[in-house]
Amino acid sequence: MNASSLDRYQRAESLIHQLDPRIKILLSMLFILSNVLLPDGAAIGFFLSWMLILLINIISKLQLSFILKRSFIALPFTLAAITVIFTLPGETIAEWEIGSWVLTATDSGLLRFLSILVRSWLSVQVAILLTATTTFPDIAHSLRHLHFPKILISILSFMYRYLFVLSEEAQRLLKARAARAARIPKEKARSFLWQAKVAGNMVGQLFVRSLERSERVYSAMQARGFRGQFLTLSPHHLRNKDYLIGVIGFTLLMSIQFIQFNI
Repeated sequence: MNASSLDRYQRAESLIHQLDPRIKILLSMLFILSNVLLPDGAAIGFFLSWMLILLINIISKLQLSFILKRSFIALPFTLAAITVIFTLPGETIAEWEIGSWVLTATDSGLLRFLSILVRSWLSVQVAILLTATTTFPDIAHSLRHLHFPKILISILSFMYRYLFVLSEEAQRLLKARAARAARIPKEKARSFLWQAKVAGNMVGQLFVRSLERSERVYSAMQARGFRGQFLTLSPHHLRNKDYLIGVIGFTLLMSIQFIQFNI
């Protein structure tokens, strides 16, 4: 697995790509905050937010399927909030008896769950747009300019840089296993316990190799004068165009709030 298969940055010449990363990060955070502030069942507000995402997607010259297919990956995680259907007071819409338990679904709970689902879906889409139009070094450098904790930025930077190394190491382990196992007995291949044992051994080997490599990398970086901060060649100077787009984006988000709360 190479870096291109993990990196979601899409190179293009567009207004969004050329925008200063600090403005993009701030607007993305404001967009997520705007979704959180919308009341449950705010159909108009959610629809306008999605229209804004589609507009940005068009300006970014990205395919619509690019963000849609990747945004659905967040939906299964929202199932953790399914309990609100049965715990939030409201008018009963259905009941299920499970032994001595009685699960009562309410209209308020269902509305809250659907709203959480939509909020999560929209927030993931704007995050995908951010990573698709901004390289990770620019994101990390902008976070430092925005005075995020340095230790957090360093952890994110190391994780991103060496995620590709770990994936390559895992691929080598898989190739080595395939080269040493010309034929797997059918009774073992179908055994879940046998497969779990093999996977556990591979994970253990990957952990040991990663630990050894991290020590070598740390020693090499110390020898080269690393002081806990990654540098970039991008100057990141805010231009008048960046300020203008930032004001326009903030105005659009405030307009969504105003329309939703005054209809």
